[in-house]
Amino acid sequence: GDPRRTLTHFSQDNVSHYDIFLLDESKEELYVGARDRVLALAIGSPGSIRAKASIIWGPTAEKTSECAFKKKSQETECFNFIRVLVALNQTHLYVCGTYAFSPACTYIHLENFTLVSSGRGQPFLDGKGQCPFDPQHTYTALLVADGELYAGTMNNFQGNEPIISRSLGTRTLLKTDAFLRWLSADAAFVASFSIPGDDKVYFFFEETADEFDFFERLLVPRVARVCKSDVGGDKVLQKKWTTFLKAQLVCSQAGRFPFNVIHHAFALPRHGGRADFYAVFTSQWQAGRAGSAAVCAYSQEDLEKVFEGKYKELNKESSRWTVYSGPDMSPRPGSCSMGPSSDKALAFMKDHFLMDGKVLPIQGRPLLVKSDVTYTRITVDETRGVSGIIYRVMFLATGGFIWGCTQVELPEGPHIVESIQLFAMPEPVKNLLLAPGKGILYVGYSRGVLQVPLANCSLHRSCAECVLARDPYCAW
Repeated sequence: GDPRRTLTHFSQDNVSHYDIFLLDESKEELYVGARDRVLALAIGSPGSIRAKASIIWGPTAEKTSECAFKKKSQETECFNFIRVLVALNQTHLYVCGTYAFSPACTYIHLENFTLVSSGRGQPFLDGKGQCPFDPQHTYTALLVADGELYAGTMNNFQGNEPIISRSLGTRTLLKTDAFLRWLSADAAFVASFSIPGDDKVYFFFEETADEFDFFERLLVPRVARVCKSDVGGDKVLQKKWTTFLKAQLVCSQAGRFPFNVIHHAFALPRHGGRADFYAVFTSQWQAGRAGSAAVCAYSQEDLEKVFEGKYKELNKESSRWTVYSGPDMSPRPGSCSMGPSSDKALAFMKDHFLMDGKVLPIQGRPLLVKSDVTYTRITVDETRGVSGIIYRVMFLATGGFIWGCTQVELPEGPHIVESIQLFAMPEPVKNLLLAPGKGILYVGYSRGVLQVPLANCSLHRSCAECVLARDPYCAW
């Protein structure tokens, strides 16, 4: 409500859970996946968000009653929560939703913004493996340039069979092998990335660690990767990934419990190719009311180094994970080299999917540690200051606030430029999306969408005030 910081708000009656965004900067449109709805919003003029079109896509009465019969709530759960929203090409979007606990997918024709029936008498496609059953389950999905969808989600109603899958496109459908326990039953995905010019897809998630002897359930943050060139095995690992590898991410500060619960991640491409990955964490041993949160950054080179390092293997007799010390194979199993792998290499990949090395953060420590807060989302922008220096600015969302935080290269580390209260009553931010070309941050939450200008330079009334703010978007 402060006139010095204008937020543009959009909401519609009877629409909730504005969970997922897709931006088309050329058309100046923001597509939003909500509960039982897909919206097209016009964002062309600054300070205004206008609904251009909307599609109602709710489950049939039959699906709703099936959902209720399975003991799910008709007030909160037996709806179609949109979970995948990607641009297939210039003319169509591909969208999936939980569809009252029986995931479904369909196409949207952009010209008249309508659902496309898939023919064959079936109105929708089966979304299992691309989209979760339960709106509470975490999910991530990514469409790569050749029209293939990579997804990390839960593959069953019970929510104990996580999956990384590749679908759409013309090649074989691929997925992780549930029987081989490549992923722990509680794996929760937070983000996935494909870096331009790289032949791999990275997934960030957390799961219970099997490799430690620990008296209680120990969560670990992980990064997994698969190769885009993967076509699955012929006899061994048929229709399964043959390049799936995972490694532990480390985010810790001396003298504190490790930050081992990952909430979200963001990839910032660098100018010469490659990328840095930023992630937000808390600890499972939170002391105090809200505990503390940390931001760690990882370089793509550090990830690659771990994936090219030693493997771990499970000793069947002692049930312990040890370092694989057998002979090196060539070509290296799990590498993205083209050509079908031998059955011997594939048999090796079945049991050697966990890396021995851990991915350490840039500079070996968190960029930022803040107590009494939980960051739920992160996005990072780069801006050139008036002196020509490029600054990275992190936007961190909590329950109801956004922190604008400059990763200024100062000895004392990052500096919080601004903290913006978004809501009168705290509520979780579901989505943060940067439109760098427009200088805008879009925020999704349960009741609507907010448009937040990145810069707020008119706030500074004098040169001294402007300089002291150390805001890289502003100059006097």
